[in-house]
Amino acid sequence: MPVRLTFHGAARTVTGSCYLLETEQARVLIDCGMFQGSKTERELNYRPFPFEPSSLSGVLLTHAHIDHAGLLPKLVKHGFKGRIHCTAATADLCGIMLPDSGNIQEMEVEQLNRRRVKRGEEEVEPIYTQEDAVAALAQFEGHAFEQWISPAPGIRARFWNAGHLLGSASIEVEVEQSGQKPLRLLFSGDLGPDNKMLHFDPEAPTNFDFVICESTYGGRDRFERSEDGRREILAREVTAAAKKKGALLIPSFAVERTQELVTDLVKLMDEGKVPEASIFIDSPLASKATAIFVRHAGELQNGSDLTRAFTSPHVRLTESVEDSKALARFSGFRIIVSASGMCEAGRIRHHLKNHLWQPSTTVLLAGFQAEGSLGRILEDGAKTVTIMGETVSVKAAIRRIEDYSGHADGPELVQWVKERLPVGRSVFLTHGEEEGQHALAGDLGSLGLPHDCIIIPSLDSVYELSGESCAYLAADTKPRIDPAMVARLDSHNDLADLVLDIRDAVNRAGDEKAKGVILRRLRRALSSGETGGDGTRRRPPVSGPSRRSRGWEE
Repeated sequence: MPVRLTFHGAARTVTGSCYLLETEQARVLIDCGMFQGSKTERELNYRPFPFEPSSLSGVLLTHAHIDHAGLLPKLVKHGFKGRIHCTAATADLCGIMLPDSGNIQEMEVEQLNRRRVKRGEEEVEPIYTQEDAVAALAQFEGHAFEQWISPAPGIRARFWNAGHLLGSASIEVEVEQSGQKPLRLLFSGDLGPDNKMLHFDPEAPTNFDFVICESTYGGRDRFERSEDGRREILAREVTAAAKKKGALLIPSFAVERTQELVTDLVKLMDEGKVPEASIFIDSPLASKATAIFVRHAGELQNGSDLTRAFTSPHVRLTESVEDSKALARFSGFRIIVSASGMCEAGRIRHHLKNHLWQPSTTVLLAGFQAEGSLGRILEDGAKTVTIMGETVSVKAAIRRIEDYSGHADGPELVQWVKERLPVGRSVFLTHGEEEGQHALAGDLGSLGLPHDCIIIPSLDSVYELSGESCAYLAADTKPRIDPAMVARLDSHNDLADLVLDIRDAVNRAGDEKAKGVILRRLRRALSSGETGGDGTRRRPPVSGPSRRSRGWEE
C-alpha cells in the first residue's frame, strides 16, 4: 500500500484539525479536533468518524486547543486503544481542557433538550461527557521537545516548538520505505507570531518531502508591534470603554489568551496608563490553566510577569455559577474576561445576552473569529442576534484587537516555510479559509515552489505520497458535507436572520391590520412555491453578511 494522507478536518476551514497518515504497517492520526463555526460544520462532531477508531495505531497531537484535541475523548469512547503522544505541557493542559469540554457539552445539551422537549422533538446526547474525557486522559503520553519517539511500526516522530501555546508543537514525521530513503513530513500545527508574549519563535528542521502548513492569516500582514506598542493599543481600547462607564467584555480563549491579556491589563493599571478597575476572570478553566502556566513559568518568556499579574488585587476569579450570575448586578466600569474566544460556548454567552443591548457596553474581540461563529457575526456588524433562544439587540460597541493573536501572519508563514526549504515534493495549506489560502499560495510561489505542488486540500480528500513528484489525489472521495458549505454561513444562520427580519417588519407595522397583511403575505409565499423543493428560497443571492444582521440560533 502506498503512503496516503487524508484531510478529515481543517480543510478550507480553521477548525476540526484531523489528518490520517496510512502506510502498509500503520495508521496514525495527527490531531483530532472539534469543528466550530456554522451549525452545518458543528454537526460533523456528532457524526461517526470517517475511519474506524479501533484501527488506529496511535495519535500525534500538536497542542491542546479544542479545535485540535477536542474529539479525542470521542475517539477513545468509540474504540481507540492506542497512545496519544504530545508534549508534557500539552498533556497537562488537556488534563483540564478536555473534561471542561465534556462538562460544557453536557450542560448545553441539557439546555437544548429542554427546548426540544417543548417543541415535541427527540432529545439528543452530548458528543461525550466529562467522564468520557477523564477516561481518555489515561491514554496520553507526554514527551520532551526534539526527542524521537515511535508512535507506530515504521514511523518515528519528534516535536518542535511551534510558539503558539504552552506545549504547542510542529511534528516531524519519518515514514520507512522499503529500499528508499524515509519519507519526511512536517505538520506545522498552529504557528505563533514572532512577537508572542510568552513564547520563543517557532523552530523546526529543513529538507522535507511534504510540509503541511497552517494558513489562518494567509495573505494578511498585521504589521506587528513591539510589546509597548501592543499595550498602547490595548490601553486605548480600555480607556475608551472606561469613559462609557459600563462593562468591557473580552471573549477570550481560557488557555493562554486570558493569561496574556490579564498580564498586560495589570501592567497598564500598575503604570497608571489605564483607569483602575476590577478584572473578573469568569472562567473556572482559565483559573486552572493559570496554575499550569505558573508551574511552567520557567519555560516561558515573561513568565515572571504572568506570575505577578495573577497575585494583583485587581484580579478577581469567579468560580461558581452563582458568582458568574452576580456579575450582571455590578455597575460602573469593570472588565469581564470570559470564554469562549469565538463566543461559541461557555459563560461569555450569558454575559453577551445580558449586556449587548446596553450602549455603555464594549465588546473587545481579541482573536480570530471563524465564519459562522457568534464572534464573527458580531464582528461583521450584526444589529440583532439570537443567543440561547432569545433575541438580543446589539447596542454595544464591538471592537477588535489583533495584537494578541496566537497565529503567525502571512509574511511570517512565508518566512517559516522558507526556513524549512528545500521542500522536495508538496506544501499542503490547511487550517485556513480559502481566500487566505489562495493568497498564501501566491506568496509561496516567490520561494520557487512549483505552483501545482502547493495544494489546498478539501474536506476528506486523500493524497498519495509515494510517487516521484507532487502528491496527487488518490481517488474521488465523497466529503461528509457539501464543500461549498465549509467555512460559510449556512441555512441555520439564514433562517435565524429571516426570523429576525420578520420580527422587525411586524414590529414596525402601524397596527394589527398592517401586521396581519405581512403575515398573510408570508403564508401565501410559503404555499405558492416561492420556496423550492430543495428548501431554498427563491430570492436574489446575497453575498457576505445580510443588509442588517446575521442571527445565531442553537
